[in-house]
Amino acid sequence: MRIGVPKEIKLQEYRIGLTPESVKVLAGKGHEVLVENNGGFEAGFTNKDYKNVGAKIIDKVADIFKDSDLIVKVKEPQSSEVKMIRENQIIYTYLHLAAAKELTEGLIKSKSVCIAYETVTDDNGRLPLLAPMSAVAGRMSVQAGAHSLEKTQKGRGLLLGGAPGVDPATVVILGGGVVGENAALIATGMRANVFIVDKSPERLKQLQEIFGDKIKPIQSEKADLKKLIVDCDLLIGGVLIPGAEAPKLVTRDMVKSMKRGSVIVDVAIDQGGCIETSRPTTHDNPTYLVDEVVHYCVANMPGGVPRTSTLALNKATLPLLVKIADQGYEKTLKENKNYLAGLNIFKGVITCKGVADAFKLKYTSADKVLQN
Repeated sequence: MRIGVPKEIKLQEYRIGLTPESVKVLAGKGHEVLVENNGGFEAGFTNKDYKNVGAKIIDKVADIFKDSDLIVKVKEPQSSEVKMIRENQIIYTYLHLAAAKELTEGLIKSKSVCIAYETVTDDNGRLPLLAPMSAVAGRMSVQAGAHSLEKTQKGRGLLLGGAPGVDPATVVILGGGVVGENAALIATGMRANVFIVDKSPERLKQLQEIFGDKIKPIQSEKADLKKLIVDCDLLIGGVLIPGAEAPKLVTRDMVKSMKRGSVIVDVAIDQGGCIETSRPTTHDNPTYLVDEVVHYCVANMPGGVPRTSTLALNKATLPLLVKIADQGYEKTLKENKNYLAGLNIFKGVITCKGVADAFKLKYTSADKVLQN
C-alpha cells in the first residue's frame, strides 16, 4: 500500500503522523511511504531520518494526496486538505467530528473512508488510540493552569502548591478518565488540594487506590458542583463521551460565580468543550477572560510537545495501520469490532452515531455498510 504523511498545517501543530521508526516497520513490509518535505522537522525528525528508513520525500502536498491510498495524520484535515481527499481514499487520524460540522460535511462529500483514532476501542471499552494524547493533555493541563494562575497571565497570583505556611491552591478535575488521572498525577505532585468528580464509583475507588489521601474523590451524583466551582482556583474539564459532543457540565452562571483570576482549562474543547463559556484557542494566544476568569482552551494541547506526543501516539496507532496496510481496511475492520468502532464516515455515509446525533443526520451502522 502507498501511505502518505503530509505535514500538519493546523495552527501551532508540530506533530507528524509517523515517526521514522514507524516508517521503517511499514517499509520493511513492502509498503511505500511518502513523507512531505520537512514534515517532521518540528518534532525533531529530519528528511534524512525518513530517507534512511526507506521513505520518499515529497515536495508538494498535493502529490501526496494524489498518489496515496491511505493518508495518516495527527489532526483533522483542514479545509485545503479536504479538497484534496479522493473517493475511496483512507483517512486515518484524529477527527473529532461531533464538534466540526463543516469538516463532517466535507468528508461525506469526499466519499472517503475515515477512521478516527478517538473512537477505536479495546475489549474493556477504553479508547487506546486516544489514551496517549489524553495522558499528555492531562499532564499539560496542570502545567498550563499553574502558569495561568500567575498574575502576569491575569490569574489570581497563586502558586499551585502553596509555600511554607501558605495553603496550596484548590484544583477540581471533572472526569476521572485518562485526562483526569494524569492531571491528578501532576497536581498532586505539585502538592495542590485536588478534587476529582466522576460518575463511576468504581473508577473513583481505583483513583483513591492510586493516589490515596492526596485526592478527594466525589461521585458526580452526590457532588455540589456549584460549591466546588466557587471554591476552586483551577478547574480542569476532562469529560469525554466517545465520538459525541462533550456535555456542558459547567454553566455560564457557574463561571460567573468563580473567584476573580481563577482558571479554567477545558481539555474537552476538541469535542466542543464541557464548559459553557469555552471556545477553541491556540498555543500562540491560549487564554481569554470571561467574567474575570481565565480560560485556557487550546484545541491541540499535545502539539506543544510534539516529539513526546508523536512518539507516544505512534506506539498506539501503528498496529492498526500495519493491519490496514497489510490486508486492507475491509478485512481488518470486519475481523475486529474494536477497530470497526473507529470507522466514522464510509463513502458518504456517517457510521458513528455520536456524530450523526450531533448534527441530526442519518446514521448507518459500520457493520451494515461493510456488508454491502
